Amino acid sequence: MSELLKLLKQGNKSAIIAACVNAIIAILKAVAYFLTGNVAMFAEMLHSIGDAANQFFVFIGSALSKKAPTDRFPEGFGRLVNLVLLGAVIIVGIMSYETIKEGIHHIIHPTYSTGIAINLAVLSVAVILEGFVLFKAMKEVLHETGIEAKGFAIVTKSFGAYKKAKPATKLVFLEDFVATAGGLLAIVAILLSHYTAFAQAEGIASVMIGGMMFFVVGRVFFDNAAGVLGESDAEIRNKIGNMVIKDPDVKDIQEITVLKEGEHLHVELEVELDASITIAEADDIKDRLVEAISNERGVTDVIIEFDEDDGVQTWKESSTETSAPEEK
Repeated sequence: MSELLKLLKQGNKSAIIAACVNAIIAILKAVAYFLTGNVAMFAEMLHSIGDAANQFFVFIGSALSKKAPTDRFPEGFGRLVNLVLLGAVIIVGIMSYETIKEGIHHIIHPTYSTGIAINLAVLSVAVILEGFVLFKAMKEVLHETGIEAKGFAIVTKSFGAYKKAKPATKLVFLEDFVATAGGLLAIVAILLSHYTAFAQAEGIASVMIGGMMFFVVGRVFFDNAAGVLGESDAEIRNKIGNMVIKDPDVKDIQEITVLKEGEHLHVELEVELDASITIAEADDIKDRLVEAISNERGVTDVIIEFDEDDGVQTWKESSTETSAPEEK
């Protein structure tokens, strides 16, 4: 039990904050929907329920992925967060389907809802709270990717960097962006439906909110399916390779792999040294390289093998994400 509590303390903080906030919002939206019967509010209610459940599972998965390796699982539990996220998107997928289905029904058979004051009040509170969580996720994205920003630059830079954030943070970012945008869309739809004869506005908003939820489902599914299979990080691979080749004792790099293990990076490389180097000298070189590579953000495990220089240059320094060593 004590081990579980220690692991939970290491869980993704953005996810648990988002889960709690969305649970509160879901309750408020559910009360508003049952009082008014507003279909846009129904869509938002399902959205918040899905987000709250999703983000809670993400928090649990991110925490359990920190568990130390065991005899049965010597490679650790890093990819567990990817598996949890794959399961979590099923919840969002179901909620997306129900949201779109209800929206289509309302478009075909439009009805006028009541309680505009209640709906607008609840949605306004929800947008403010979800916007707060989104802003926290934006700052977490920048923190995890090593980008500094202040003011409005936090918003703009986070959209360019979120793909490089940890899986759990990326999910929270996407879900709360869609939640905030969906809340604003629902407000517009309710105002249109109330002050014009366009009763289908709420149904259209519901379909659009469901569509945005499906976007999150697709994005998260493909990202984490790649993580479960074992995805390489080409950008960090080239960065580490370019750094290692500049070491005065390294003659060449035969092979280098940077594998994503959930929120961590596992690095393996085989470098060529001069054949005259002693074991003691090689050991010093290894320690130096391991320390330098371990300082890279996200790297938690480094394995280095040595071979004697064969005189054929394999590694070519490059700043592109797709370059690789030439085949021998």
